[in-house]
Amino acid sequence: MNFPELKMQVLRQLKRDLAKAENYFNRSFDLPEISYALKGKKAGVAYLQTNQIRFNPVLLQENGEQFIRQVVPHELAHLLVFQLFGRVQPHGKEWKMMMETVLGVAAETYHCFDVASVEKQFAYQCDCQIHQLSIRRHNAILKGQRTYLCKQCRQPLRFVSSSLSES
Repeated sequence: MNFPELKMQVLRQLKRDLAKAENYFNRSFDLPEISYALKGKKAGVAYLQTNQIRFNPVLLQENGEQFIRQVVPHELAHLLVFQLFGRVQPHGKEWKMMMETVLGVAAETYHCFDVASVEKQFAYQCDCQIHQLSIRRHNAILKGQRTYLCKQCRQPLRFVSSSLSES
């Protein structure tokens, strides 16, 4: 499926799930604003105050139907819970009830998608091997907040290069 078709499927899923919630609670909810500007390993993020959901376009394209069935209701459930109950635990009892009882979806808190294509890694070297560090650790080193030592040779890691380009 091409990306425009996937975006249409996301919108259809959102509308179906929103209709389930409206029917269950006998009230209307505003359709959230959708963005496809999320990068990194997260599949989706709900912005409660602005009624917005950002999806990761790379993970959507790579995982298609599974992404739509799992991630779309997951993020919508966060928005619906916020509108009904205010600030509560992100994956607490209200969210679980929304997922399972209202939307009819398993309340899984994390996706299991392969993130190799979206995970930016940075090569660091010690005296005995090359290590792949995450962008978080790389940035901590750049800011002078951390130094990392090899567990085998106990030498500090030195930056070599980034091994994947950003998507």
